[in-house]
Amino acid sequence: MANITMVEAERILQAAKQKALERGLKVAISVVDARGDLVAMLRLDGALWRTAPVSRGKAYASAAFGTPSAELTERANNPVMRALMQMEDGQIIPQQGALPIQRGQVLVGAVGVSGATSQEDEDIARAGLAAL
Repeated sequence: MANITMVEAERILQAAKQKALERGLKVAISVVDARGDLVAMLRLDGALWRTAPVSRGKAYASAAFGTPSAELTERANNPVMRALMQMEDGQIIPQQGALPIQRGQVLVGAVGVSGATSQEDEDIARAGLAAL
């Protein structure tokens, strides 16, 4: 299984951080590998404690399904999705704010953001991806 490298994760984090700072937003940003395991995370000064695990959960959801987490929101109450979230101890959060990371056609991870509006979170994640 191909995975995102630390160098790539750091590049994503720094670009996403810059976008958040430009907008005056206090967020946490997580990068996970293709399996959903945390590779790197940062929480900006003033961001609430809960933004860190939520950003990771959104990224985990995006990596698990290989799709933007916004596309999973409608399925959040589906019995299979609820069972999966329960099996993973609530660590999968199918809400807008995360995007998959691909190298060519291969999923290598995902970036998730939490702390602003869902659309702002996704915009910050997109800015991070643009750094690759």
